[in-house]
Amino acid sequence: MPSDPARPALDAATRRFLPWVVALAFFMQTLDTTILNTALPGMALALGEHPLRMQSAVIAYMLTVALLIPASGWLADRLGTRTLFLWAIALFSLGSLACALAGSLNWLVAARVLQGVGGALLVPVGRLVVLRAFPKEQFLPVMSFIAIPGLIGPLIGPALGGVLVQFASWHWIFLINLPVGVAGVLAALRYMPQLKAQALKAFDWPGFVLFSLGLMLLSVGLQGFGERMVSTALSLVLLVAGLASMAAYWLHAARAEAPLFQMGLFAIPTYRIGIIGNVFARLGSGATPFLTPMYLQLGLGYSPSEAGLSMVPTVLGAMLTKTLATRLIQRQGYRRVLVANTLLLGALIASFALLDRQTSHLWLAIHLAIFGMVNSLQFSAMNTLTLGDLDAQTASSGNSLLAVVMQLSMSLGVATSSAFLLLFSGASELPRGQDLLPAFHATYLSIGAMAALAAFIFYQLRRHEGAADAGDTMGQE
Repeated sequence: MPSDPARPALDAATRRFLPWVVALAFFMQTLDTTILNTALPGMALALGEHPLRMQSAVIAYMLTVALLIPASGWLADRLGTRTLFLWAIALFSLGSLACALAGSLNWLVAARVLQGVGGALLVPVGRLVVLRAFPKEQFLPVMSFIAIPGLIGPLIGPALGGVLVQFASWHWIFLINLPVGVAGVLAALRYMPQLKAQALKAFDWPGFVLFSLGLMLLSVGLQGFGERMVSTALSLVLLVAGLASMAAYWLHAARAEAPLFQMGLFAIPTYRIGIIGNVFARLGSGATPFLTPMYLQLGLGYSPSEAGLSMVPTVLGAMLTKTLATRLIQRQGYRRVLVANTLLLGALIASFALLDRQTSHLWLAIHLAIFGMVNSLQFSAMNTLTLGDLDAQTASSGNSLLAVVMQLSMSLGVATSSAFLLLFSGASELPRGQDLLPAFHATYLSIGAMAALAAFIFYQLRRHEGAADAGDTMGQE
């Protein structure tokens, strides 16, 4: 990321309301990532699709966000923070409108890509403005305030999605973004400063193209294998092409003066282990926000509103863990916490296979709350381990790569869980009325085993590596 410009002089009103503008962007982005999952079965019915084939609408958004995160800082320095922030809100809102107007799954996927372009820029640009506009002693309090809407979004998203799809229409899960977007544009025009870098560094466009192409080809190839959207031969070709693109990026980055991601990052043991562990752990845990609302509806027979409300204990459990994670990590160390918690996380994911239609709402709430606590501890520990040993020269590049890996691994987790569901359902045409409970149980067992395997990666940590700094990382979940 280019060097910071001189800190701007902000008037009292801007200093007061700028955090609210950025918080609004956080809320829009986090609400959208959770509100859709509960509505997928109802949307599938309206669009004439089977619910188990709706994952492309989720993957399209996540993958688009992952592809554009590396360019967000450079674009903000080139265009100015206010200009890019306004474009981000506008594209996110237009994408939401296009989603609401979608008459087919392909249309919905294309609209989600447009929405993802805006979503990829909203949070990074907002965080960048706060970093540059407020002095160091005010940064943590401001970011703590901004993080609150980021917690509220996942809290109300699943329940709101379920209520809207059951009592109104699925279109409203996208239409509610429009008034929020209008308010965001008006507020940004008044309170968002136009900040640019004093000296704009060249962006690694060849590296960006190679890296993005590799991610896209790998994702489409894996999704093709799972869904049988294309032939096995074409899926294999896409996977090989994706690997070739990633290998080409690796060779390019080794010689480039200012690569997209610094190669020196992987010389840091805690960063290397944290990144690889993130990939495998999130393949399992990242699939659950997508999988569980469908499991409750298609497997256990819950209504959309019941399924959405049932997800609330997960977020409440995650919030509770926020107050305990730092002390636990500082007392036990990263190696013990991550190895034990990763195994526990895998076991909890697999234990969803023990739930059936006779399971009480109370026991389900307890199960989801415990899962939320363990999952939140996992994310906090992985993120702080990964970023804790970065210095001023590697922090920006390392944080950007972590954000990409998080989005990509969750996208692959959704694709993998969908592939398992299709495999275990045993029917290529997926007739309506089929009992999907056994397929869901087998899927949870599989992704739980995948998540637990990450414990072998975290076991490579030395006993005291990363133990000095265990503060949480804002906005990384």
